[in-house]
Amino acid sequence: MSSTPFVTCDLLDDHPDQNIQVLIPSLDGKFFQSYGARKSFGGEIITVKCFEDNSRVKEVLATNGAGKVLVVDGGGSMRCALMGDLIAESAVLNHWNGVIIYGCIRDVDALAQLDLGVHALAAIPQKSTRKGAGEVNVPLSFGGVVFNSGAYIYADNNGIIVSQDKLIK
Repeated sequence: MSSTPFVTCDLLDDHPDQNIQVLIPSLDGKFFQSYGARKSFGGEIITVKCFEDNSRVKEVLATNGAGKVLVVDGGGSMRCALMGDLIAESAVLNHWNGVIIYGCIRDVDALAQLDLGVHALAAIPQKSTRKGAGEVNVPLSFGGVVFNSGAYIYADNNGIIVSQDKLIK
């Protein structure tokens, strides 16, 4: 799926009978922004829930991510980044299609050069702590959407959509 370009608007139009959730573009005045070099990305969801601790983000992105997108619920924290260039480089080496973070990232110039889709609320230079906190493969909910591992997510500059079914074969 990583090499198949798509437009989320067209995916919605082409699948009118499917239950596709659309992420609300503004969350308390915060907007998701695109930071990676890959502007259109999608795949099977893997979830991480963490707050100001990127231990689980680092661990998961160090595993095989072929055909997958990591969705991180960082509680919308604006105090520290949950991913930077080193973790993103690990994601690229492990074939992840993208990462969506309800929180912050850092090293934006380096991320813009990596073949990885990255959407996050903002950038901040402060790194997170690593105390081993966080949960993997748990249901997440933000932006009016429920994210479950095993569902499918698609993101581009138009927005983010989630489907229980794979929309691109």
